[in-house]
Amino acid sequence: MNNSVTHAARLLGAGLRALLVLTLVTGVLYPLAVTGVAQTLFPGRANGSELRTDGRVVGSSLIGQRYDLPQQKGQQSPGPDLRWFQGRPAAGLGVNTINTRYSLLLSGATNLAADNEVLVRQVEDAKAAVIKDNSVPGHPVRASEVPADAVTSSGSGLDPDISPQYARLQAHRVAARNGLPVTRVAKLVADHTEGRTLGFMGEPRVNVLELNIALKALAAKH
Repeated sequence: MNNSVTHAARLLGAGLRALLVLTLVTGVLYPLAVTGVAQTLFPGRANGSELRTDGRVVGSSLIGQRYDLPQQKGQQSPGPDLRWFQGRPAAGLGVNTINTRYSLLLSGATNLAADNEVLVRQVEDAKAAVIKDNSVPGHPVRASEVPADAVTSSGSGLDPDISPQYARLQAHRVAARNGLPVTRVAKLVADHTEGRTLGFMGEPRVNVLELNIALKALAAKH
């Protein structure tokens, strides 16, 4: 009996020591080491790829955001603020219907088939809006010039980037709305166009938030 109790106590003590060591290693030392390496080598990415302007955080380069006018009474949704470059449609976003205390957004795709009547209508309406919003005197936008990313949402609905084609299509409208030369705005787009990752993965892209931060700085100087 005494031998059994002693053996059980010894096993329990060994288990507790193992738990303590593993907790220290995996719960304290390893997270501290990973955090230290990340903060030393990649501080921007480790902190959420935050973007700042005028000394404050305005967003993350990894998450798209909307640039809308204040919503007016009677409107179902606010209209776009056409002074700014606009991102992709966010048709996959929705309101959290379970946790109603906070106004949380759920990211996701529309999950509609390519021939779905609702999706087709959304694309047609989005194309008409892009043509209308971006046509300025002397520079009308043709339907054939509207790229796919201007009228379709990404899989998450939070894509922070647009294609260079969509950014260039908006340049005349942005220049007119801000009283800027088109050439200056076009140069902003060119300067903020990134190539394929490692030269072969993905597509060329323009980060909308970074582009709008540069636009704000340019407009302030003009």
